[in-house]
Amino acid sequence: MFKRHAMLPVIVLALCTAGAVSAGDIAPADIEYKDGRWIEQPLTDVAGDPAAGRKVFVNRKLGNCLACHVNSEIPEQPFHGEIGPSLDGVGGRYDMPMLRGMVVNMKNALNPESLMPGFYSLDNGSRTLEKFAGKTILSAQQVEDVLAYLQTLK
Repeated sequence: MFKRHAMLPVIVLALCTAGAVSAGDIAPADIEYKDGRWIEQPLTDVAGDPAAGRKVFVNRKLGNCLACHVNSEIPEQPFHGEIGPSLDGVGGRYDMPMLRGMVVNMKNALNPESLMPGFYSLDNGSRTLEKFAGKTILSAQQVEDVLAYLQTLK
């Protein structure tokens, strides 16, 4: 019984810190877009960690990327979605500013009709939970971690 609840403080901390802007982070309203769509500057001064990004990617309470995207690099995870494009090879198809623009706010980057929420936007879409209204879904660091992971998919 103790082991099952040992991770609870870590999980609560992760959920509470999502959406928070830390020192060194660029606030969503202060992001500078190139050509109105791409984001060249990292959102935080800490480099993204691919291993941490993979965890956010598969976490159904955070990135939940597999709800919409296939990613054959993660065969152990069930129920890959087919709404969005496959992410196989995405790190070879797009450069970092393009990927950052898409993860921060796909509606701004490529498709205003996209079902993909803006993960680092205060306007993250009509299909996201009310608790995210006026907040970001992921922190700046979580976005940079996911981007570092996506760059490994070549």
